Amino acid sequence: MTVKTFDFAYGHGRKQFSIDDAHILKEVRTEEFPPMTNVKQGILDAIYHPIGCKPINEIIKPGDTVAFICNDPTRVANSFDFMPVLVNELNKLGVKDEDMHIVFSLGTHRDMTHEEMVEAVGKDVSSRLKMYNSTCTKQEDFEYFGTTSRGTPVWLNKHICHVDHVILTGTIVHHYFSGYGGGRKAILPGCAAMETVRVNHSFMLDKHAGLGLTTGNPCYEDQMEGVALFAKGRSLFLFNAILNAKHQFLRMFAGDYIAAHKEACKFVDEVYGCVIPKEADLVIASCGGYPKDINVYQMQKTMDNAACAVREGGVVILLAECEEGSGSKVLEETFKRLKTPCAIKAELEKDFRIGANKAFAVTRPISKARFILVTALDKTLAKDMLFTAAVDTVEEALALAKQYVGETPSIILMPEGSLTVPRVAK
Repeated sequence: MTVKTFDFAYGHGRKQFSIDDAHILKEVRTEEFPPMTNVKQGILDAIYHPIGCKPINEIIKPGDTVAFICNDPTRVANSFDFMPVLVNELNKLGVKDEDMHIVFSLGTHRDMTHEEMVEAVGKDVSSRLKMYNSTCTKQEDFEYFGTTSRGTPVWLNKHICHVDHVILTGTIVHHYFSGYGGGRKAILPGCAAMETVRVNHSFMLDKHAGLGLTTGNPCYEDQMEGVALFAKGRSLFLFNAILNAKHQFLRMFAGDYIAAHKEACKFVDEVYGCVIPKEADLVIASCGGYPKDINVYQMQKTMDNAACAVREGGVVILLAECEEGSGSKVLEETFKRLKTPCAIKAELEKDFRIGANKAFAVTRPISKARFILVTALDKTLAKDMLFTAAVDTVEEALALAKQYVGETPSIILMPEGSLTVPRVAK
């Protein structure tokens, strides 16, 4: 027996644990690609050699107005690295600081503080450009662009509506019901009103809405249709990056918001997809630390990835600090009131609500395997949310897990659980 010690991210810190490596089927990690060594040059190469459209200097003209869309803190984007380069380059092309601004694509998340905005894009850019939260509940901030064929009313933030160019920024990972992040998601749901997000996200109940799926995925297709209504007659330019688990840039994709995103998603599959020999009895996964485990709302995405690696009736030990608790009072209330996965789904089918949809999302992986949390989350709340247990250490979690999978379970490790999507070898 060879006992090996592992060190997984947990919130802003780490958790260590030891297991017999004879039982480990695989340690699932992102594919090794060399990180970019010259980030500034990488940014410039992307925008001057874009995919599916003219280079930036043939699009932007002196005196033009520009809105940048940037990620909120729940998504690692390294905006502070690329925003100064983009802003300074637009200055060279004749765009003044006062003719540019930033809109943070919050979706239905909480408002960012000014300090968080500064941290997101850097002190230099934040001191020069106006910055706005896209707060989905401030209906007066949104303008109407029509209704999609699936019935989604398209209300988008006014701060992206009256400029010559909208530059969509961010990073791309797999998304558990929209297929992939990035691309059109900066606008819808990122800069959309609550009702727009609510109707669009209701399509997550469809069996065709899932990880890495675009064609036939009603959520993705509805987002694309909604953004197309906005894009008519407008200049949209995409700048998306792919990061590794250490938050280093691997590649950058810029250009047409559809064509460039499609190319980027192919690379996402290469970086984050991972073949496993079989589904394991036990999966030990970390969300990857803060902000991926800031709350249950964000943690849930790792649950879907881990569920791809565990056998039916197995156990997932999930390291997720959840320093901000559940992230949604509606999520908590839904579990406390409805108690079972069937009841939650039945109510959503009748009345789809943001927050309650996360309760449904949490129940999907739980229907396949038991989830034991290593977490700071309130233990009673964790029980209400149907988790098997919530404990303080991995050792406690392992002792509990062995009650269900025996003393010598097959194990898959997922230290970068929010990024990696395992699939069984064919």
